[in-house]
Amino acid sequence: MNENHSNQLVRLTAAQLAAKLAAREVTAVEVVQAHLDRIAAVDGGDRGVHAFLHVNTEEALAVAAEVDAIRAAGGAAADELHELAGVPIAVKDLIVTVGQPTTAGSKILEGWYSPYDATVVEKLRAAKMPILGKTNLDEFAMGSSTEHSAFGPTRNPWDPDRIPGGSGGGSAAAVAAFEAPLALGTDTGGSIRQPGAVTGTVGVKPTYGGVSRYGAIAMASSLDQIGPVSRTVLDSALLHQVIGGHDPRDSTSLPDPLADLVAAARLGNVDGMKIGIIKELHGEGYQAGVEHRFNESLELLKQAGAEIVEVSCPNFKYALGAYYLIMPSEASSNLAKFDGVRYGLRVLPEEPPMTIERVMGATRAAGFGDEVKRRVILGTYALSAGYYDAYYGSAQKVRTLIQRDFDAAFAKADVLISPTAPTTAFKLGEKLDDPLAMYLNDVATIPANMAGVPGLSLPGGLADEDGLPVGIQLLAPAREDARLYRVGAVLESLLEEKWGGPLLDKAPELPAPELPAPSLAETVTSHGGSH
Repeated sequence: MNENHSNQLVRLTAAQLAAKLAAREVTAVEVVQAHLDRIAAVDGGDRGVHAFLHVNTEEALAVAAEVDAIRAAGGAAADELHELAGVPIAVKDLIVTVGQPTTAGSKILEGWYSPYDATVVEKLRAAKMPILGKTNLDEFAMGSSTEHSAFGPTRNPWDPDRIPGGSGGGSAAAVAAFEAPLALGTDTGGSIRQPGAVTGTVGVKPTYGGVSRYGAIAMASSLDQIGPVSRTVLDSALLHQVIGGHDPRDSTSLPDPLADLVAAARLGNVDGMKIGIIKELHGEGYQAGVEHRFNESLELLKQAGAEIVEVSCPNFKYALGAYYLIMPSEASSNLAKFDGVRYGLRVLPEEPPMTIERVMGATRAAGFGDEVKRRVILGTYALSAGYYDAYYGSAQKVRTLIQRDFDAAFAKADVLISPTAPTTAFKLGEKLDDPLAMYLNDVATIPANMAGVPGLSLPGGLADEDGLPVGIQLLAPAREDARLYRVGAVLESLLEEKWGGPLLDKAPELPAPELPAPSLAETVTSHGGSH
């Protein structure tokens, strides 16, 4: 396969790749190899994207070869292949996978292999979608920039000196850098949508319970949700259709049959729909370029036949504070299992006695990063005797008020709209020493998690000040994910017409990174010797 053909393949959408594979214009092995070559070309080195923590070369090619063999043989087996069979995908390293390490971006799980697959991974395997590897993230999904990974930051393909968002910056960057056409992420307070906004990709947080969380390492169980990352609204709908649906192993899984999300994305019609501007989620505090692109999107939807109405959600201003009590509280409970006894890292105290408590303390001190420690301490305090009602209990009451705000807003509008993030991507290191400034990046995305409603972020254009991507967020009532795809497809089409094509076509080409000089051991090994 020549380099030009390979470059063309990685720039195709998942839907386009699926069509070419079904028509046997290209083989699944060619498609997977093209993406593996792209990963090798742009992901490594000091200034590479570093979207992947593990590349699953052998298995991905084996699954691709199996798909090709089934298609070549024809018959019923070929007819029964899933539409996305042979289309490769990347998986956030918070989602457990048999045969690949799952680290959650933490030293405490470095080198750990799960004995079982997450439900969503089982569904990918059933659809015969080759898994390219596991993507980088903020440790245990705690962060908004993917700088809190124990294995180094991921870089934004638009500018290697800037963050790709977080916690799922690895998945978003892999898709934006054409290393994968699709990826899975998790969204607890915006960790799919905010990276989508700053990398020019599409990210969807499904309705809470709409996609099984079984096998996703829990941070905050009442907020976490697995969802799709892609380059188009249709591609996200295709992936959402694969991973969605009821799972009896997840006690929070909705029993509802999955709606036809792909049909909604292909319908793409907003004529007569009411779209609500959330008064509290734009204006003051939002970058001028973000606000400009947001207003342009409103005008495009209006021209397409939608009615734009303003809605007020007054309790949204408390969402950030309530979230940063609920999430750390649940995280402190969920992370208690990492004790140096059952699995993962074990560090022994330097001095006796070797009690379980001291082993746990030494292990967690060495294995957890600063942000995880910060949130565990905060959550433990909020749940402690004498403070539970004042902090965690009060935050849950605010959560109820936020849900009521959504109910009132959806009584006036079919979907709601806002900027996804208040700014474009900031520079690596710029906010590392200011956790509160970092937390503010999720101000527009957190309310959806607090209420369990679905949200979609799509590229809204480039900010005038810095030429970096801006995200537009759509929100729908719980269980109405199809509305997001219906409206999102229209807005995406209108924006691509305005910008002269997909936004990622305007991203600067990534240079092949300079790889660090090999170590003596690597040099000797590569020549078959030893020392």
